Amino acid sequence: MEVYRQDFDVEVKADHSPLTAADLAAQKVIAAGLAELDPVLPVVSEEASHIPWEQRRGWSRYWLVDPLDGTREFVKRNGEFTVNIALIEQGETVMGVVLAPVTGDLFAAARGHGAWWQVQADAEWERIFTRTLANPPVAAGSRSHGDQAEAVMRRLLGEDYLLQPLGSSLKFCLLARGAADVYLRRGPTSEWDTAAAQCVLEESGGAVLDLSGKSLRYNRGESVINPEFLAVGDSGIDWASRMRDAGLP
Repeated sequence: MEVYRQDFDVEVKADHSPLTAADLAAQKVIAAGLAELDPVLPVVSEEASHIPWEQRRGWSRYWLVDPLDGTREFVKRNGEFTVNIALIEQGETVMGVVLAPVTGDLFAAARGHGAWWQVQADAEWERIFTRTLANPPVAAGSRSHGDQAEAVMRRLLGEDYLLQPLGSSLKFCLLARGAADVYLRRGPTSEWDTAAAQCVLEESGGAVLDLSGKSLRYNRGESVINPEFLAVGDSGIDWASRMRDAGLP
């Protein structure tokens, strides 16, 4: 937030995504904090991601971190960026924390313990739950990565669905607190973009599915790029069938 409040330079990484001093400073703070925990576990993050698969493939438990998710939103100063920290066990996300530094919204979840929301630092924790599919449904969409394919969304949700643009992993949290119904992501994301918020969504009653209907998993191989996915609030619906009927993948 110190960087956010002042003028800052923006670098462009090899994948053409932006990088600021806040990304790097947050990485240092988080890495130092995790190193103080017992046991000390390996850390994979956006700013420290070049760990070879030969080393990662043996990990049963590790931290997966995005020190600043939504750098484009950070650069625009619209507040829609997050800090994501997840614990991965045997390829599944079992604990996740998502913080929105501008608003103070903090989402936290752990396997078997539910999902919780704190609207600011001194507020009470509120247990959150997804909702049954609304009529009309609300689709969370990316703020900076283009509109979703309207034809596909109409086949998936019906003609009258509403679109709610939002940046970063806050889209998952919108579903988790029952304020939206689905988030379809076409195109690449990295594992650290989704893991923390997936845990929050799953513990609130939702799911994050690849386009064949299987739960999104982690540390799958050499690449840290996720498959395309659909995040849903109402997990009682046969989304695999709906995706096939909508022409996905």
